[in-house]
Amino acid sequence: MAKELWKGNEAIAEAAIKAGCKFFFGYPITPQNEIPEYFSKRLPEVSGCFLQAESEIAAINMVYGAAGAGSRVMTSSSSPGISLKQEGITYIACAELPAVIVNMMRGGPGLGNIAPSQADYYQATRGGGNGDYRTVVLAPATIQEATDLVQEAFDIADMYRIPVVVLADGMIGQMMEAIEWRTPKKRELPKKTWATDGTKLQRQHNIVNSLFIDAGDCTVQNQKLAKKYEAIVQNEIKYSITGEEDPEVVFVAYGTMSRVARAACMRLNEQGIKASLFRPITLWPFPTEQLKAEAVKPNVKAVITVELSMGQMVDDVKIAVEGAKKVSFVGTGGGIIPTPQEIEEAAKKILGR
Repeated sequence: MAKELWKGNEAIAEAAIKAGCKFFFGYPITPQNEIPEYFSKRLPEVSGCFLQAESEIAAINMVYGAAGAGSRVMTSSSSPGISLKQEGITYIACAELPAVIVNMMRGGPGLGNIAPSQADYYQATRGGGNGDYRTVVLAPATIQEATDLVQEAFDIADMYRIPVVVLADGMIGQMMEAIEWRTPKKRELPKKTWATDGTKLQRQHNIVNSLFIDAGDCTVQNQKLAKKYEAIVQNEIKYSITGEEDPEVVFVAYGTMSRVARAACMRLNEQGIKASLFRPITLWPFPTEQLKAEAVKPNVKAVITVELSMGQMVDDVKIAVEGAKKVSFVGTGGGIIPTPQEIEEAAKKILGR
């Protein structure tokens, strides 16, 4: 299949359309603006609906409505915009509605800047809004992977009736790479018998709700959600391991920083220091057991988390390793991207070389 050159944001939007997305509601914010811009042109061409809402809060509640009617729907934003969507996301999660949410992360906290960042890890993997809920979180490292994961995100959302977050940094949204269009693996998706799609008296009306006033009812709903999350942990974990099979150093990194860490890994291997890269592709569910198996290999002297933040995923890495090996952190916040050389030198210092 011939490859095509695509910009990340535009490729993500086209991937959603190929996955059957017919509704997009959003609001402009850099560095994801090409996503709604592309949708504004393409969705009318496929009999879909693009709407620029008056705010991020309005946009996420429009997603709630379209998802409740059983449609494939997506929104996108960047860091502070996603913060504004959190109330709507927790409502959608409680109501068990499928939706895809793209966060093209930028520097923060606060309004921050428009440089690439990975500082929304906590927000994405811990829910971000109120209550006991989760969202599946997919973290692409290339534009090819972004297009693949966006298409799969819609299937995962429909399979489990859950919001799925595609978490990338602004670098992936703005860069251009050659890709080929792939079809995600076939899933037997359940019919949307719950959707509020109009009955014409053919059945009882469906009700979509995220309000459970009675404490007993709310507890039952939370227990139901927890069982769903257990099934997702069993079935949806994704990760990759590259580099030496018996490493001294295990790097843990995702997204753009995994590409930088892989280059550092290669530099160390050329110097006789064996290194591997463990890359979580699902940030939730996090590949805890799989990482532990890599980290506890006999020759491992250092586990190093590399992030484009001040250190957030490092907490999940420490939980996975369970104190079996010391976990170190290399990274920076605010949008400054460490170089492979800087990561290499940090690893040598940690090893005492």
